[in-house]
Amino acid sequence: MRKLKKVSGFNVNPLWNVYHTIRFTKVLKNTLVMEICRFIPSMKVKRKVYQQILKMNIGSETSIAYKVVFDLFYPEKIFIGNNCVIGYNTTLLTHEYLTDEYRLGEIHIGDHVMIGANCTILPGVTIGHHATIGAGSVVTKDIPAHTIAYGHPIQIKENNK
Repeated sequence: MRKLKKVSGFNVNPLWNVYHTIRFTKVLKNTLVMEICRFIPSMKVKRKVYQQILKMNIGSETSIAYKVVFDLFYPEKIFIGNNCVIGYNTTLLTHEYLTDEYRLGEIHIGDHVMIGANCTILPGVTIGHHATIGAGSVVTKDIPAHTIAYGHPIQIKENNK
């Protein structure tokens, strides 16, 4: 079960009035920083920019591939452990805007996690240490440590190394 904070009670869909809940200048800054970082080839530089400017928590030796997309509104709700690989074109979301409510949730990724290319990680998800997420997966629920998860809907298998 994802850990989400739900906010409702809107006359129109909450995305229509998004700048009542988050500052436009924050979104603009985050967008510019993330667009530049998507193309920085140095893993160390990219990690430092995300940590220092966007206040993300990213562990040492974690590699963030080309064109990874982090949540534009709340990147500070993303926590990534040490020695992880976040694959090409993966998206990590910490918010969901629906027609009658919006939801916020942190993403926690443990140490030594491998996330394949083109994955989507939804808000409120925890991925345990030493987990592997197959390419193209949509992570809609918590993934235990030492498991392999893949597909949509996500399937979880024990990692029998």
